[in-house]
Amino acid sequence: MAEHPVFFVEDDAAVRKGCEQALALADIPVRGFADGEAMLAALAGGSPALVVSDVRLPGRDGLTLLRELRLYDRELPVLLITGHGDVAMAVEAMREGAYDFIEKPFPSERLVAAVKSALEKRALIRENRQLKERLGDGVTRIIGQSPAMQHIRQLVATLAPTGVDILLNGETGSGKEVVARAIHEASGRRGAFVAINCGALPETVFESELFGHEAGAFTGAGKRRIGRIEHANGGTLFLDEIESMPLNLQVKLLRVLQERSVERLGSNTAIPVDCRLVAASKSDLKEASAAGQFRADLYYRLNVVSIDLPPLRQRREDIPLLMAQFLQEAASRYQRPLAAWTPADLARWTAHDWPGNVRELKNVAERWALGLPDTLAPVFESGPLALNAQVDAAERQIIATALRRCDGNVAQAAELLQTPKKTLYDKLARHSLIAEQFRH
Repeated sequence: MAEHPVFFVEDDAAVRKGCEQALALADIPVRGFADGEAMLAALAGGSPALVVSDVRLPGRDGLTLLRELRLYDRELPVLLITGHGDVAMAVEAMREGAYDFIEKPFPSERLVAAVKSALEKRALIRENRQLKERLGDGVTRIIGQSPAMQHIRQLVATLAPTGVDILLNGETGSGKEVVARAIHEASGRRGAFVAINCGALPETVFESELFGHEAGAFTGAGKRRIGRIEHANGGTLFLDEIESMPLNLQVKLLRVLQERSVERLGSNTAIPVDCRLVAASKSDLKEASAAGQFRADLYYRLNVVSIDLPPLRQRREDIPLLMAQFLQEAASRYQRPLAAWTPADLARWTAHDWPGNVRELKNVAERWALGLPDTLAPVFESGPLALNAQVDAAERQIIATALRRCDGNVAQAAELLQTPKKTLYDKLARHSLIAEQFRH
């Protein structure tokens, strides 16, 4: 049941041996110790799954041991064994953080049941922590503080663990694959993330690529091929530009979604697949289905849950954050110093309409990181949009200069700028400034 053994601390050799045997018969690995000192020394070799300890021990008593273990790992369950009538001690132990206590004398079944319960709690805590970590990793992929992006992050956090199929709507370059990967990472699914651009696959190989084929299924099929759907078993299948999928294959995809099984070309055997579909479209699928260019039944199957991604021109306040992120990534990739920008640069970027959306912005950032000028039209300092952008950029530049002068020390920079330290930390987060990068 447990990857790590249960540590059992009991100074009475006969009681210790009997309890060890009871746990071993229940397939629970166990290590026995005659005192707390020996058990604490054993922690150097690895953490136990659970500690069971008598309260009355030579040297360190059980309560002292409990307090030390809480400092070692607050999530480590500790089960205490108390003598008859030690009710006050048991209450104190629970207050100190003990998972449970058993009163002597007890049958072996009571010990095994209490240990199993504690181990299940430990496993649940670890599973929840791993899920939260994965959820956090996925959601943080989605950059932006605009209301639209905050809403999308909330949707991803809510929907990702459910396993429901999702349709993403958005213009080319708006970040549909980024959101799809975030959904996969936040889902807790252990399988692969498999991406296919339906618009880039020639129709002649589309069916074989998606569904796979058996050897001899058609001319040139020399050996069996596992299709992308089957490869995504246990994971996520991302179909980008699904509006480009041939109509005859849309029927087969609908069958896969309904039956959760796939048949390779040249085979009549249905292979079960547990794969979550995230589809993406840059077109209005409802209009396409009304025009007969996309199957209506597949559209309604996909449109149970949909997320609309706004174009970059509708969330211009995210441009400084995105640019800062892309410049940091490019500096690391090309092994160059972090590129700086001026208020005029930011005003130009903020005023641009970005027909290529985030993808176009990333391309500009990479050119900028390499010391190449962007090709965007200059912006004259007129209009509220340009003015707001310039004020933000000027504030960012002032803070960066202060950090540089203070060698990245935020407290000193706050004094220099005559602003509260908390306010400065908030502004660092808003402008994507990292204090450590200003240290010599």
